[in-house]
Amino acid sequence: MKYWITVASKDHISRGVAGDFMQANHGKQAALKRIKPGDWVLFYSPKQTMNGTEPCKAFTAIGQAADDEIYQHAMSSDFIPWRRNIRFYQSTETPIIPLVDDLDFIINKKSWGYPFRFGFMEIQGHDFELLKARMLPGEPIVLNNK
Repeated sequence: MKYWITVASKDHISRGVAGDFMQANHGKQAALKRIKPGDWVLFYSPKQTMNGTEPCKAFTAIGQAADDEIYQHAMSSDFIPWRRNIRFYQSTETPIIPLVDDLDFIINKKSWGYPFRFGFMEIQGHDFELLKARMLPGEPIVLNNK
């Protein structure tokens, strides 16, 4: 099992949660191919909306890859991104700032936002467990259970 972080605005992540899917890196397929069924995905939102300036700076969703399927979905005639099915859990939005010093994947604590610039990354179990404990403080409740 592996642990991943993907980066998107909170409004985009909310659409994915409502539809039980994720997209990564502007709809590209490569990141989604790295995820296997049962892998965990944390969703980090630097901003509230894609084109807005209001910061979010929090982990806004958590889920597990539901299956092997990677598929395209036409959002418009010229944007047909790749998606992957995710089993989302009811979670607590978790701000990043109080956790920066404890997260190993953030090497330079003064430039803590740098790792998120790549849009998708694998993290180690220690960091995942720390974030999961804050996002799923009790028994996880599956949203839109399929």
